[in-house]
Amino acid sequence: MGKIRVLMAKVGLDGHDRGVKVLCSALRDAGMEVIYTGLHNTPEQVVRAALQEDVDVIGISLLSGAHMAIFPKVRRLMDEHGLKDVLLLGGGIIPDEDKEALRKLGVKGLFGPGTPLSEIVEYIKREVQQRH
Repeated sequence: MGKIRVLMAKVGLDGHDRGVKVLCSALRDAGMEVIYTGLHNTPEQVVRAALQEDVDVIGISLLSGAHMAIFPKVRRLMDEHGLKDVLLLGGGIIPDEDKEALRKLGVKGLFGPGTPLSEIVEYIKREVQQRH
């Protein structure tokens, strides 16, 4: 297996990107190829970029509270475009009461502020390896 390819995105109107940029650096330092799409993406733009870049992982950072609207739409678009094997991760502010519903939708990893970067890196490596 080659380098793990990760697409990182900020979806919606959330303009806080320091955390996702730190995570992008950590993933690169761990030997992954990282594509960061920047701020204010739509779910359609994220899935289109994932298709174009042939990624193993889509990571979405949300601090806006729109996670219960955005993740279901991204997952549906991923399924419609044949990205069923791509690992979908979420990060940011996600209340505990919403996490189980998101996991049932197919958001596999959910990481909040303060999660050690090494934990996220190891999670991605393990999950991607299991999928290949």
